[in-house]
Amino acid sequence: MQLNTVMQYADSHDDLIEDIADLGHEISLIIQGPMGWGKSAMLHTLGKMPKFESHTLVYIDCTTKSDSGDFFMIKYGEDGKTFVTVPHEELGLHLEGPVVLMFDEIGKMPRSAFNAVLRILYERKSGMMSLHPDSVVFATTNLAAEGLGDLLPPHGINRCQVRTYKVPTKMGWLSWAVPNGIHDFIMSYANQNDHIFTCFLEHEEIGQYPELYDPRAVNKPVAYVTGRSMENASHVFHAYDRRIEAAMAEGTYQQGGDLEKKYQRVLLNGLVGTVGPVAANHMMTYFKMQDEIPTRDQIIQNPMGAPIPKSGAAKCLLISRTLKDMDREFAAPWMTYLMREGFTKVDQALFGMGTRIKTYPREKLRAVTGSTQYQQWAETNSHLFG
Repeated sequence: MQLNTVMQYADSHDDLIEDIADLGHEISLIIQGPMGWGKSAMLHTLGKMPKFESHTLVYIDCTTKSDSGDFFMIKYGEDGKTFVTVPHEELGLHLEGPVVLMFDEIGKMPRSAFNAVLRILYERKSGMMSLHPDSVVFATTNLAAEGLGDLLPPHGINRCQVRTYKVPTKMGWLSWAVPNGIHDFIMSYANQNDHIFTCFLEHEEIGQYPELYDPRAVNKPVAYVTGRSMENASHVFHAYDRRIEAAMAEGTYQQGGDLEKKYQRVLLNGLVGTVGPVAANHMMTYFKMQDEIPTRDQIIQNPMGAPIPKSGAAKCLLISRTLKDMDREFAAPWMTYLMREGFTKVDQALFGMGTRIKTYPREKLRAVTGSTQYQQWAETNSHLFG
């Protein structure tokens, strides 16, 4: 399949961050990309970089701007006979130090407001005021093909550099999900559905994946799967867990009882409104698999006898839970359990790669890599880490 040329030249989140950091004081990069995959979080990512420790982070929500008056006003000059233009403080032009200035959703900004900031995008100036020379300026917007009203006029594009944001890879997203408390069911769903980490422009058929956003499809659901909506779905699952825990503490919970059925119905409906009906029902499949999975205590107490899930999806769910639960007590029995005949090399590799993602918590990594069993496995499977 030949990819749409827009996505053919797309770059990853990390590559674009690197270019913004290196070029953003000279060229304003406008990052266009599919909704819901982390473009708006780029300012936060840049702010964590050591080179920007002394910079002030400035976020502009372009959807809230209606015309040039939202950025600049006029006032009498000191002589009382002339007017001067004064920029809004949120632009950071009045600050003496450097800033990282982000125009979010710039393609949705009305033309009057867009024209008002063109000189900032191109020259880092407005009137008699200039940003600090170490300041970085960039912008984000959705793809025009998404039909969300994003428009970049030619005279604006010519002053900047337009780049395309690539949907993260599965492992890239999971590497973010593990340390950020994303629910096990969501991570299992993501791990088993590689196609969700694609843009509709890369699909062979219109509406090929009904759980994903495709503006060309005839019957579009209200909600879709994106990185953002999966994070929201994680909150829905966590809320369900808290409700069950509270009911158990109060003595009102009964397995298979009316309260459990009510909460499960609310859970499903909440997921439908968050990720759409197709993905919601898939996620509930992982929810129903939890009875196949042994507990942490079962594995610690009897690693050679604890039950092994039969389905690949349930194994993925177990592995994602284990990555989050890892500590020194769990490491050795888990590796003994994982080496049993019921697990494939792919299962083992999934766990091993999960420990090697750069954001995996260091204390958990030290716990697992400190076990003799893991060291032996890693030596045998060193090709996975090349």
